[in-house]
Amino acid sequence: MITEIAQIEVKPGSEADFEAAVVKAKAAFGRARGFHGFELHRSIEKPQRYRLVVKWETLEAHTVDFRGSENFAEWRALVGPFFASPPEVEHTQTVVTTA
Repeated sequence: MITEIAQIEVKPGSEADFEAAVVKAKAAFGRARGFHGFELHRSIEKPQRYRLVVKWETLEAHTVDFRGSENFAEWRALVGPFFASPPEVEHTQTVVTTA
C-alpha cells in the first residue's frame, strides 16, 4: 500500500468551495483502479493549506493509471480553479504503525 500526500494551498476565501469540490470529486477517485480511499485535512494554523492523503494499491496506480485517466482530468477540473499554486505531492510507505 502506498500513501500519496498532496499539500494544497487554496486561494483566500475559496476554502468552502474547494472542500465542496473535493466531495464532488469522490466519484472520480472511486472509479480509479487501485484506489483505497482518501482523507482531506485542513491546517488549523494555516486554514488555506490542506493535505490530501490518498491510499493506493501501488505507486503506478496513482502515477500511471490515475494520472493518465479521465478520472484525473475530472478531479483537476473540479478542484484546480481553487489552487493558489501547484500542489506538492509525495508518496510514502508505512514503516512503523501502532494500529
